[in-house]
Amino acid sequence: MAVSIRLRREGAKNRPYYKVVVADSRSPREGRFIEIIGTYDPKKPGHNSTLKVDRAEYWIARGAQPSDTVRSLLKKNKKSSVPATAAATPAPVESEPAPTAPPDPSASTPEAT
Repeated sequence: MAVSIRLRREGAKNRPYYKVVVADSRSPREGRFIEIIGTYDPKKPGHNSTLKVDRAEYWIARGAQPSDTVRSLLKKNKKSSVPATAAATPAPVESEPAPTAPPDPSASTPEAT
């Protein structure tokens, strides 16, 4: 079965809204699909898509072919997820020096003779 990652159109007339789906390439655009992995709203300014990048990479590793638009969305979402992951990683905590045992008082006092 030839699998593709493509857009499934939803929304009203002149107000398109798409879902990014994994589907058999032989099924129609609004037909059956295997999995929904994201959304895309071309009318929204700025960051207008959400995508499960890990699921897209999973399907691509198994031979799914992304459409040109989905390939572009993947590239944009990978770029935006890299700084977010780096920002989410906590800064390394400086470790405190290990506490030292107090000196043995019998060893430091001179012996009385």
